[in-house]
Parts: sequence; structure tokens; C-alpha cells
Amino acid sequence: MDRNSWLGLVLIVGVMLAWGYFTKPSEQELADKQRKQDSIESVRQRQALKEIEMQNQTSQAPVIGVAEEKSNEQVASDMQQLYGDFSSFAQGDREFKTVETDLLKIQFLNQGGRIYSVELKDYKTHDGKALVLFSGDSTEFGLNFFAHNRSIATNQLFFELTEGNNAKYAKEKSIIIKYTLPIAEGKFIEYKYEIAPDSYVVDFDIQFEGVNELVSSNTGYLSLDWKSYIKAQEKGRTMEEQSTTIYYKYFESDVESISARSEEGQDDLTTPVKWVSYKQQFFNVALIADNSFSNAVVKSKTESVNLKYLKYFSSAISLAYDGKRSESFPMSFYFGPNHYKTLKKLDIDLEKVIELGWNIIRWVNVGLVIPIFNWLGKYIENYGLIILLLTLIIKVLIFPFTYKSFMSTAKMKALKPEIDKVTAKFTKSEDAMKKQQATMALYKKVGVSPMGGCLPMLFQMPILVAMFRFFPNSIELRQQSFLWATDLSTYDAVIHLPFTVPFGFGNHISLFCLLMTIVNVVYMKFNDQMSMTNQSMPGMKMMMYMMPLMMLFWFNSYASALSYYYFLSLLITIIQTWLIRRSVNDEEILAKLKAAQANKKPAKKSKWQQRMEDMAKQRGIAPPKK
Repeated sequence: MDRNSWLGLVLIVGVMLAWGYFTKPSEQELADKQRKQDSIESVRQRQALKEIEMQNQTSQAPVIGVAEEKSNEQVASDMQQLYGDFSSFAQGDREFKTVETDLLKIQFLNQGGRIYSVELKDYKTHDGKALVLFSGDSTEFGLNFFAHNRSIATNQLFFELTEGNNAKYAKEKSIIIKYTLPIAEGKFIEYKYEIAPDSYVVDFDIQFEGVNELVSSNTGYLSLDWKSYIKAQEKGRTMEEQSTTIYYKYFESDVESISARSEEGQDDLTTPVKWVSYKQQFFNVALIADNSFSNAVVKSKTESVNLKYLKYFSSAISLAYDGKRSESFPMSFYFGPNHYKTLKKLDIDLEKVIELGWNIIRWVNVGLVIPIFNWLGKYIENYGLIILLLTLIIKVLIFPFTYKSFMSTAKMKALKPEIDKVTAKFTKSEDAMKKQQATMALYKKVGVSPMGGCLPMLFQMPILVAMFRFFPNSIELRQQSFLWATDLSTYDAVIHLPFTVPFGFGNHISLFCLLMTIVNVVYMKFNDQMSMTNQSMPGMKMMMYMMPLMMLFWFNSYASALSYYYFLSLLITIIQTWLIRRSVNDEEILAKLKAAQANKKPAKKSKWQQRMEDMAKQRGIAPPKK
């Protein structure tokens, strides 16, 4: 790399750093933005409290006095107008019920008869706090339907806890929790929850009994509405946001999702759906039908005001309603980690929410990387060492391809003096086609393929891409430390900058990413010495040296485990290249090529060579004489 190239790189980095410094917001602007966010959040909280107070104000009204009794009568009349047969359940006090297992701590709320919050006991947020999914008043969940031309939302009604009053801990057997709306004799709506020990799955069953006499006769579907603000759990917000979206599986068909990178998205699922998942980088909450949901509309929107949340999700899920006296809608929740083996055991394709790539990339991860990773994890606790051994095993497996690629490149380099002689014969620009034909004829004469070094590399590419998918989504690496990295699942910042560098770099410097970049430059230097393409194409050479710089920007905010793996992989490749190079003699290779050609029968032209010659003939260029 010459002086001008280095100067160009330095100028590019300088411009990027200067841009980040001069465009960073001032302290006053940051303070104003924070005050705006706090103000909006304060308004939201006051509105939520106001709604709760409005719901409970009638139950807290004093009993004494004629005026108060009249007010209560008016309130009762208003409730009757709004809720009809459900009016007696529109008022009440919020009461909570907590149930625990070894894995989950679940809090139920009588208002809506719903799960209010779920804590995963084996996990913490990046700052050591309790990791809560389905979090409090940031989540709504309930049925919506029409009864006597009145819109009924069960999320606002107060249920009665009819079973599970004394049950608190599911240790050896399941606990059953039932919330009921006893509308009249033989008429009720019941929510039944079954919490099993040692499971992230909570069974949920909705039972309608005698409600067909109240529900509008033209009702063919009930709407199960699920809305939730998704709370940030990880240190790297950018990576977590890019991994947070709604996944869904069509009944007996494919798993699909809303694009995680879109600011706002909506999918209308017009055919039966097996499950809907609100998925984050390492955790997800899924609603799973025992059979299928009729259809659904799912929406996602990035949260840009209150930064403690990532996105706002909403789903309107249709439940087929037949109007029978007794109807049941069985389903279940999954509250848990995106752990491949755990999700795979459910046998509903929920493991596909883990972004391991598609087609051949996913096959490499599922069939090769994950089995080796899990096998090493049985015997080794240090994940830094596991990644080192995983890298060595993969390098051994692909070594035949690496060796073949290197030897092909070495043969090309050995032929360089002969190629230079051919090039010297065709100096005019109009002789370009003749020069190419003569070069290919020389390759064919000595039995060398210019693609010989590229094809073996193509076999290695799926593994490199598979690792790009595997490490940022491997929950096993979450909050696992190694050397200076405190969490291998996110970036290992050793230097924090007072400004943000654009193009994804961020406001920090990750050491593993920096080491990977340095080793990558060394690797490019090794390749430059071996490659004839770079020597004949200066523009390509410059591009190759730009790649490490571009990767520095791309990977600086990625999982440190990924940068660590690429660092090890490149380092091992350099060592392999150096060892193989010491055993290779260009003169011996050229002599062997010529000797092999002398004993070789004339070969039939390849299809590629025949096409090249046909193109030359069409242009009026005669093929070179043998």
C-alpha cells in the first residue's frame, strides 16, 4: 500500500471523526431533549393514573348524604348504558396475585383477569435489575366483542379470583389460577391459567358459558387484543432494536416476521395462524394456539420518545366463535429465552425466531455450529475458550479447501513470469481480447484454472456468514465475560468517546474489533503478496485495503464474541498461509506444471473457453495460434 493510499485512508477517518465531533448535540440540546422526553413521559403517567382513578372513583365515593346517593345512582346508570349486563364488573379495586416457579415469577391482576407481569428469575437486565416481560401497565391483553350492541373490553372489567387463592409456588405440581366474570346463573366468562414447574409455558384457556345469549347474534369472531411496549433489556440498544420485531407462524406453514429495521410495519394475516411472538434479541413472549387462530393483524412501531422502550407492538387476533352455549378457546403463553434447544423442544417452529440466517446459512448453524458449541459447553465453562476451540475445529474441517485455494494461488504466482511475457506482446488497447485469449491458452497449456483459488473460498463463505448470525443471537454468551470483555454478546468498549461517530461506529472503541481490523490488514498484506489480480488491478487492491476499515465501522457495535472469532480465524489463516508458503517453491511448481503438461494428452476445450473464442470471432479477432 503506497503513501497516497495511506494518506487517503487517514483523510477518510479524519473526516468521519470531524463530522461526529462537529455534529454532536450540545449539552443544552441534550438537556432540552431529555426535558422533552421527561415531560411526555410525565403526561403519559398522569393520563394512566387518571384512567385508573376514573375506574375506581365510584367504589371510593362516600356513602353518606342524599347528594352522594344520587351521584351513585347516576354512575350506576352510566355504567349500565356502557356495559349492559357487564356493568357490575366495571368497578372495583385492583388486586394482585403472585405465583412462582423455579423459572418464573408471575403476577396476575383481577382487572382484566390477566397476567400483569412475568419475571424471568434466571436472568437479569444488563444493569443487574430484574428482567421482566409482559410488563405491568405497559401491556394490555383482553377480549373485545359486542354484547347487545355494546362494545365490551374484558381488559377493563374486574374478574373474581375463584381458584388458586392459597397457591403461591409451583414446585412439584402445577398450579391452576381461575378468574371469572359470573354474569348470571349459568352464564360466565372464565380465564384459566395452569403454571407448571420447570417450564416457560403457561397454559391459558378462555371458557364461554351461556354468553351466547348476550353476544350479538351476527358475531363470527372474537377479537383478542394484545398491545405492549417492549422494554430495552440489553446494553447495545442498536443491536437489540434491530433484533426486536413480531414473528408469526402460519398454520402448518412458514414462519415470517415484520422487518425489524422498519420504523413502522403492519402485516395482515388473512389465513389461520399458529402463534404470534413479540421477539427481542434474547427473549420473547409468544401466544400459541392449541389448534390455530383464525387470522390476525400485527403492527410494530419504533419508540423514539421514551428510550426505556424499544418498540410498540399490537395484535388483533381473531378467535372463531360459533355462538354455542359452551365454547372454549385453548392456547398457551411462552415467556422465556431465545434458547435454541428450549424452543426446539416445543416442536412448533418457535426456534425460528432466532435469527440464524436462511437456507444454507441456517443449515450450517443448526447442523454444525450449534452442535459443536453445545458439545464444548458440556465440558468447558469459559466461553472465550469455547470460541477458541470452536474456531480451531472449524479451521481443521475446512483446511482441505484452504490448502487447495492456497496451492492454486501459488501456481498462478509461479506462472507470473510467463504471463508477463504474454502481456508484453499485446501493448495496444485493441489487443485486450487477444491478450486474454493468449493468457487463457497458457493456463490451459499447463493445466491451471484461474478459478481454482476462488471456488474453495466459496465453500468457506457460508461458515463466515453463519458466524455473523450465530454469535449476536447466542443467549449462552449473554453476560459472559472474557478478558476485558464483560459481556460477549455485546460490544467490549475499552474507550468511550465524548462524541458519536456516524456510520454505525458509535461513541466507543471496541478492542476486539480493533484487533480484528489490525489482523485483517496483515491478512490483506499476505494476500497482496500472493495475488496477481491485485498487482494487475490497482483499484481492486485499494478496495481490498478499504474493507478492514469498513468492517471496523460495521463491527464496532456488534457482539465482541463475533469480532473475537474473526480475529482468531484470521490469525490462524495467516499462520497457515505462512507455514504453507515456507514449504512451497515457485520454480519447482512451474517445473512440475510443465512436466505434467508434457505428459498430458490434448484436452478438449472448456465451454467457457469456447464461448470466449466465439465472442472473439464475432468481433473479427482470430484465435491465437498454438
